[in-house]
Amino acid sequence: MEFLAGRRLRRTRASAWSRSLVRETVLTPADLIWPLFIIDGQNERTQIKTMPGVERLSVDLAVEAARQAAAEGIPALALFPNTQDERRSENAEEAYNPDNLMCRALSAIKEAVPEIGLIADVALDEYSSDGQDGLVRDGQILNDETVHVMIRSALVQAAAGADIIAPSDMMDGRVGAIRAVLDAEGFEDRQIMSYAAKYASAYYGPFREAVGSGTRLKGDKRTYQMDYANSDEALREVAQDLEEGADTVMVKPGMPYLDIVRRVRTEFNVPVFVYQVSGEYAMIEFAAAAGAINREASILESLYAFKRAGASGILTYYALEMARKLNA
Repeated sequence: MEFLAGRRLRRTRASAWSRSLVRETVLTPADLIWPLFIIDGQNERTQIKTMPGVERLSVDLAVEAARQAAAEGIPALALFPNTQDERRSENAEEAYNPDNLMCRALSAIKEAVPEIGLIADVALDEYSSDGQDGLVRDGQILNDETVHVMIRSALVQAAAGADIIAPSDMMDGRVGAIRAVLDAEGFEDRQIMSYAAKYASAYYGPFREAVGSGTRLKGDKRTYQMDYANSDEALREVAQDLEEGADTVMVKPGMPYLDIVRRVRTEFNVPVFVYQVSGEYAMIEFAAAAGAINREASILESLYAFKRAGASGILTYYALEMARKLNA
């Protein structure tokens, strides 16, 4: 058998030191954002049955988690409250209560660990009695009325210490409206990380359990979250949010949408973040528990895939564990 003279692409893969030298993609703790679920109480933690190893934390324990994250070089946390049942309502008024669970967590972490960035989720599913991201009237999701509530929610979050406001609802026009009000109220330095391409996905199930919206959800979210059959539409969504003032954009979920991450990064050349969502986490955990895959190797491979696709950063429940491994 004849071979082309001199061509041996395997040479650079033959040893660990050589693979390290020619590696194209680098993953560090600075690429990771750690999502935390917050609950009421003191020294309280509760397990999430569909997300083995992930817990809801009371504010004091979230502060300790923030200290651990900062010590490992994780740059930011993303906070998600599991609002008490008695504080949920049809009009989601708790979203703009300055003493709500989210605001108390933001204030406590910012005071104790000022060097870590705090990303505040802005959507109504964590406060509404029906589990939808927007206000509902006669079965319809109200766009503009929802945006008005989100503006008020973003303001109390900014005042409480949020560094990044992250609207995750997919209502039209919310980025521009939030940007205008933040600027008018003296919060010009607060970033907006828009969930610009958020798909109506089956992979969100465990998250909805974590924040307490799953069992109360009526209907679905396909009238405002994106159709997973569409790709060009994601570019239109991103373009609109950037035009309205988004500083960074996000693609959600992660692994099934690597093509969207790459298209957004190539088309706009802006910081693109990706969320390795609860269903992706659960698949790795349950497959590893069944002996079907190597857990640690699968986690690392997935994180490198996000970076390779063009992600500037990754929201992942593995952030602390992987930061510790990368620092070892």
